[in-house]
Amino acid sequence: MAKRSTLFIRIVEGKNLPVKDITGSSDPYCIVRIDNEAIIRTATIWKTLSPFWGEEYNVHLPPSFHNVSFHVLDEDSLSRDDVIGKVSISKEALAAKPQGIDGWMNLTEIDPDEEVQGEIHLKVSVLGKGYAPKILRCHVFEARDLAKKDRNGASDPFVRVSYNGKVHETAVVKKSCYPRWNESFEFELDEASADTPLSVEVWDWDLVSKNDFLGRVLFNINRLQSAQQEEGWFRLGPDKPKHSQYEGTLGSLRLKLMLRDEMVLPSSHYQPLVELLCQSVGAHLNGNLPELMMLIDETTTAESRQEVATNLIKLFLGQGLVKEFLDVLFKLELDKTGEPNTLFRSNSLASKSMESFLKVAGMQYLHRLLGPTINRIFEEKKYVELDPNKVELKEAGCAGLHRVQTEADVIQQSAGHLQSYLFDLIHAIVQSAVYCPTSLCQTFRQLYQRVQERFPEKEYRKVKYIAVTSFLCLRFISPAIMSPKLFHLREKHADARTSRTLLLLAKAIQTIGNLDTLACFSKEPWMVPLQPAIQQGIAQLKDFITRLVSCDDSEDLGLQARMSLQCGSMEKEGFLFLHRTKDKCMLMTSPFKKYFVTLGKDTLSYARTQHSKKSSFIPLPKIRAVEKVEEKSFGSANVMQIISEDNGQMETLYLDCKSVNELNQWLSALRKACIHNTDTMSSYHPGIYKGDRWSCCHQKDKADAGCDKTRHGVTLQEWYDPLDPDLESQLIFRHLIGVRQAMREKYLEKIKTEEGHEKDFIADEERLDGVRRFFKVLQDLQDAHQAVEEEAERSRNKNFLLELQT
Repeated sequence: MAKRSTLFIRIVEGKNLPVKDITGSSDPYCIVRIDNEAIIRTATIWKTLSPFWGEEYNVHLPPSFHNVSFHVLDEDSLSRDDVIGKVSISKEALAAKPQGIDGWMNLTEIDPDEEVQGEIHLKVSVLGKGYAPKILRCHVFEARDLAKKDRNGASDPFVRVSYNGKVHETAVVKKSCYPRWNESFEFELDEASADTPLSVEVWDWDLVSKNDFLGRVLFNINRLQSAQQEEGWFRLGPDKPKHSQYEGTLGSLRLKLMLRDEMVLPSSHYQPLVELLCQSVGAHLNGNLPELMMLIDETTTAESRQEVATNLIKLFLGQGLVKEFLDVLFKLELDKTGEPNTLFRSNSLASKSMESFLKVAGMQYLHRLLGPTINRIFEEKKYVELDPNKVELKEAGCAGLHRVQTEADVIQQSAGHLQSYLFDLIHAIVQSAVYCPTSLCQTFRQLYQRVQERFPEKEYRKVKYIAVTSFLCLRFISPAIMSPKLFHLREKHADARTSRTLLLLAKAIQTIGNLDTLACFSKEPWMVPLQPAIQQGIAQLKDFITRLVSCDDSEDLGLQARMSLQCGSMEKEGFLFLHRTKDKCMLMTSPFKKYFVTLGKDTLSYARTQHSKKSSFIPLPKIRAVEKVEEKSFGSANVMQIISEDNGQMETLYLDCKSVNELNQWLSALRKACIHNTDTMSSYHPGIYKGDRWSCCHQKDKADAGCDKTRHGVTLQEWYDPLDPDLESQLIFRHLIGVRQAMREKYLEKIKTEEGHEKDFIADEERLDGVRRFFKVLQDLQDAHQAVEEEAERSRNKNFLLELQT
């Protein structure tokens, strides 16, 4: 049993941002921080004060997180990036709105006194009994993860302890965010001033300028006298908030956030529900329409359809029944469709489920298919425009040394570029029939056959092809072309020129996918120069679909099998710069070297090139910690370390990533791959051992346990994540509980309809009994959750009483 917290983040857009560049504009991007740890960086949107990002993320969080903040900055090529402002939202504010937060939020000034982080280890006690004067003692042990205030990537912290007008200070620890003091201070307790708190403040010492505030902790004297002693790690808080003179003038962000806390029960509790869901799609193989899937389909609202579809796809992928599940939805959709031109064009559960299936099971296929063409467009940066109303001759440049291009020249040249890109892409699609995952081929084949059975008439002979292309081209390939970053095809968004090229190419693919040029050219006649290429593409696409749906059932299920629960794997790969040490010894002078790193099911391996034999392996069960490294250690903020144990000897592998996004993607992937490891470390050193000491805390013992706690909880959800059957079952259960009453009403309505048409349809009692069992299973699961919550409440009350007695 475990509590899982997931935060859905959609960074939509900004508006009315201040001018930061001499051009009269800004180049804004956004950094997302969880408790001041940067986990996401959006793309930079150039030369605008109203940027649109449209980026979505799901972040898995530890229950102990406190807040999420969005920092907006202006990117500068030659100097440090300018800070624009931030939006900060506490965990309590997110939890208070379970339906989510969606709207515009004003950016506020970033006050250095509020940008605090870290914890301090203290022991505060009251000494003395009876009528003798009492002493208030504060022992300052150490601090960790303090804010970096100096240009060297560290701080020079000291602690100021004050009570009732008297002040003590510790020594200054130079160049450390993990200082250790081990100093003790005493004050005479003034019982007449019980409302005066004991203040413990951490400061960064500066020789020239004034000291920087790093955080504070306040202790209530009355509570201390009752408890006699308090010891532990205390979170540093900000100074009193100041009124901002820029309030309302820094612009605003449009955000959509939703925090979900899920109590995931042991697998045995979900097994009856999973079995019923599997039986509901299994029954379809015998020709019986599954009542349960029909009820889920008819009661799922538009707002929750995408999430429900994704959860169901993952659950049935794990059970090896995703093809059967999609076939059920295809038949339900076809039975409701009378006009073939509208088939699968709405955002129904069938459409959303197929869309999710393509993203979960077809992303590697998509990358191989689109990668070369997308990269070529980004590298060439050609000016492409077919619409005469949008042609800009100054953007197109000159045809020669003495002649400026005309509008006709630009359109002709643009058509040539687009035809070249389109030819490459159609050729890649046709060739992809040999490497398209078998699971996708089989799913498209059953869709093709179902549509052919539903619309056998000659005038509808194109409908079966359009059903396939409506998903493959319109809902998968075209969106990826228009937004390659959102499909992980590129690290950054395209600039305005490249975006227009991608949009025109996506329009051409949509036209080919519709198998109809007349409709497109009547709406956008300026697309006519592409007509020959589009006509040829339609013929090639129909041949491709014919080959695609001709796969053999006896073939291996490919990606679907690899993603099943029994053999789930996580695959991530890419070039990184590595540096390796053994037994935490001194770093050698050799620099980071470039390797191709592969994270597989059981090992992390790397080699000098992508196709060369892997030179080194780290078995995943031997990994003890995966953590970030301080920026000052290597002069880079994007270095991580993998600490592993081999025959009792500790080894550290340092990986230097290109960006904060790549860093957190690798951190997340490795942490999820090692989630079941035993003997993991509870603390580590975020610095390096160099010279004769650790750079983070200045301790000289190489075997020192570590000055910071390890972080396993913050991970990014990715398409290649291994399946989590219990979590998927819990998410589906939560949705079904929400629509249970609507399902009951639909169920009773259907029974009444069947009783009134006994001659046409006689209800199968065994099939209906399955639906009744389904409602009982939901009730049993709800009772189990309630019992867990009641037990947790009793435990909290018991601990509270013990504290009072102490």
